[in-house]
Amino acid sequence: MHLNDQKIWEAVLTNIELSISKANFKTWFKDIVLKEITEKNIAVVAVPSEFIKKWIAEKFHSLILKNLIKIKPEIRSVQYIVEKIDTTKLKHPTKQEKTLTKKTSKKSSPPNYSHRSSGLKLTTRNNQTNLNSRYGFDNFVVGSFNEVAYAAAQAVIKRDKVVYNPLLIYGNTGHGKTHLIQAAGNHIKNQDPKKKIFYITSERFYMDVIDFIGLKSNKTNNFKKKYREYDVFIMDDIQFLTKKERTQEELFHLFNYLYDNNKQIILSSDKHPNQISDLEDRLKSRFNAGMIVDIQAPDFESRAEILKNKAKDNGFIIEDGVVEYIAENVTGNIRELEGILNNIFIQTEIKKRPLTLTEVKDLIQNNYKKRQPVDYKKLVTIVANYFNIDESNIYKKVRKKEFVIPRQIIMYLLREDFGFSYPAIGEKMGGRDHTTVMHSYDKISKELKKNNELEKDIEALRTMY
Repeated sequence: MHLNDQKIWEAVLTNIELSISKANFKTWFKDIVLKEITEKNIAVVAVPSEFIKKWIAEKFHSLILKNLIKIKPEIRSVQYIVEKIDTTKLKHPTKQEKTLTKKTSKKSSPPNYSHRSSGLKLTTRNNQTNLNSRYGFDNFVVGSFNEVAYAAAQAVIKRDKVVYNPLLIYGNTGHGKTHLIQAAGNHIKNQDPKKKIFYITSERFYMDVIDFIGLKSNKTNNFKKKYREYDVFIMDDIQFLTKKERTQEELFHLFNYLYDNNKQIILSSDKHPNQISDLEDRLKSRFNAGMIVDIQAPDFESRAEILKNKAKDNGFIIEDGVVEYIAENVTGNIRELEGILNNIFIQTEIKKRPLTLTEVKDLIQNNYKKRQPVDYKKLVTIVANYFNIDESNIYKKVRKKEFVIPRQIIMYLLREDFGFSYPAIGEKMGGRDHTTVMHSYDKISKELKKNNELEKDIEALRTMY
């Protein structure tokens, strides 16, 4: 894969990650790469198995093609091949490839806000710790939205003895949880290389548990021994352990062993553990015994600093005016900010010149759908039209399934995507009690874990507002 193809693919993945659920992205896009773009402008995408090839081609083809065309309009189609590629051995940019010529920069009339060196930093994972080296405290922006979580992480890495165990960081997607917990792990490892540190997602831990179930006892013991040898154990996204009873049991026993032996445990979640449905009470109790802190959405000043920091980290310069424009208009999470920057970087290299401010504005308008405070009536209209039912039945206390499910979906979306309180949702949905709304939210949340059709419906609805 050519270097430029690699950067195009990283930008495509960033955009896709913002448009589908986190679980879907991690499941299907983790190990696929853009192998090449042929002379006929066909994007050849390598996937690790026939099963994944079939699923990607059926479920995500249009999404992949759309985002490839956004970055490189000449692309005409996508071809999928089965080929395992070691992403850790992908070519890193050379010094020559990293530098845009001075001649180009002098000729460019627009401000020099995206120019100095080219190429986004490639992810580099340590095979022993599973940590990504690009996550460090040196490029972690601290603001009012995350200062408490940052302070807690600093306390963990600077004390000789365990002070907060576990340390659990929670917050919405894209607020920097993974960066913070991996930065803590990288810092501890750099300070004391002898310490055994391991980072893992809850999904990967679940797969390891599945792999050893039913094996001979000696192999089962090897599994337990593997995880109990670590001095620092870091698990990301514990919310995905819901309904996985055997995995929760193994984590409970592992937690107790590490805790009793003064080993540091660091966790992350998208919500407070007490709000995670189908998480065992004994695990919630263990988690609550430590330090639990949240990370909020970044404010304007923090968003501006994040943009500058990420640009600098990738060797680009962005003028203050452009930073302010992006920070004012992209008000979502850090991942969305990074996605916009990646698109700017890629387009700058493809065009061989800095983008004009007008082009940046167009890029944002085309690639970022600013989520305005929702008018719940508009959402009701969208859902009613989608399911082909009369809006009035949403508000009525009618128990027919054809009306109950759309109503529950509306309640779920108002809570999940727009942060409405349970009482406020109940009031707007025909004066229902807040416990009814809580039940509806929990029911849809649980159903999403096992119902692919419902997940598709909700993903489709999210594109309409």
